Amino acid sequence: MKIHFIAIGGSAMHNLALALEHKGYSITGSDDVIFEPSKSRLEKKGLLPAAFGWFPEKIHAGLDAIVLGMHAKADNPELLKAQELGLTIYSYPEFLYEQSKNKTRVVIGGSHGKTTITSMILHVLDFHDREVDYMVGAQLEGFDRMVHLTDDNDFIVLEGDEYLSSPIDRRPKFHLYKPNIALLSGIAWDHINVFPTFENYVEQFRIFVDSIVSGGSITYNLEDAEVVKVVETSENTIRKLGYETPDYEVENGQTLLTTPEGPMPIEVFGEHNLSNLAGAKWICQNMGVDEDDFYEAIATFKGASKRLEKIAEGKTSVAYKDFAHSPSKVAATTKAVKEQYPNRRFIACLELHTYSSFNPEFLKEYKGALNAADEAVIFYLPESVAIKKLDAVTPDQIAEAFQKKDLKVFTDAASFHAYVNKADYKHATLLLMSSGNYGGLDLKSIQSLME
Repeated sequence: MKIHFIAIGGSAMHNLALALEHKGYSITGSDDVIFEPSKSRLEKKGLLPAAFGWFPEKIHAGLDAIVLGMHAKADNPELLKAQELGLTIYSYPEFLYEQSKNKTRVVIGGSHGKTTITSMILHVLDFHDREVDYMVGAQLEGFDRMVHLTDDNDFIVLEGDEYLSSPIDRRPKFHLYKPNIALLSGIAWDHINVFPTFENYVEQFRIFVDSIVSGGSITYNLEDAEVVKVVETSENTIRKLGYETPDYEVENGQTLLTTPEGPMPIEVFGEHNLSNLAGAKWICQNMGVDEDDFYEAIATFKGASKRLEKIAEGKTSVAYKDFAHSPSKVAATTKAVKEQYPNRRFIACLELHTYSSFNPEFLKEYKGALNAADEAVIFYLPESVAIKKLDAVTPDQIAEAFQKKDLKVFTDAASFHAYVNKADYKHATLLLMSSGNYGGLDLKSIQSLME
């Protein structure tokens, strides 16, 4: 098949392109800008466009399909040419469904935890040499790509994102997968530029649960009231399987999971990760992995990329970075780190970077999110707010929203970097949280600060 990607450089899109190239398809693509690591990965496989930009002449009747990325606009000249020629145009999730409609589709949904749960499942299956197709939102240790597609595997495991499918398809991605086996980890308002009210956001998860194939199953978090309400009021004819955070304890910075065979040391930590683990266990069991085999494999799981990733460690100090940016994720991550190192001074730094985090109404959702930290720091760039064409956000607004005593707020990169580089890390834990790059902070230099 000959497939052309409009906006091939995106994190998800370039991984799909690589997966299809690996499968033997003929792939072309365009984009107006491509950053690392997408650029190098596409170049290595000969898929990097010769020039950046949009070229309608690349679109012709000999193409079997177009895959349209979210980064493109509805008036993209290549898209207009494809529409004019009557070519088959897929959004990213539509194409994944097309590739998996004859497989058992396992879809992991939720406002938080879905990347980690999907990663845990794939780690367990890989540990036991069980071949499956997959799509996950983070690079995993031991996996070449974030997307893998075959004609032979019976299962496909999909991370079910609730963001929009494409510029011309405003449905959330996870509405299009039609799962046989599904999981719902939690519901906490996000993506307010698309879902302006909490009720509108919750409705997307109702549609997801109702999209599960009749006779399928939903594994769901019993500790999340919104999840329970959405699942238990659904009239879809599916099995409903609840899970809860398993028992565990922390001893000298080591998390021990309670199992039928006794306490088992694991690499990940924090109540939210233990909850994720419980969900992953039930999904793996639904896929034919018995409990003992799950525990054997999960003991070696070190976490998904950018999720509580250890970046430096000294004799009395340690530093982590995390992708957390929404209120629920920030609260869960800070709580987890404090629980793991209760006797160390805890410095938590959060970069506000997303559209939602600069909205005055949404800012209120952050109340108490950094309460577990001994020192709490907010960094944001006013120019980031301006780029998003939002009203200016003041440090006072942020302080009022977080309701954290002695909160430090930095609005320029140099001051924030100076704070991080001059802090006292003796008997301390540093946590950096952002979906951005902390104003260009050199993370490699953090190791030299640890004592």
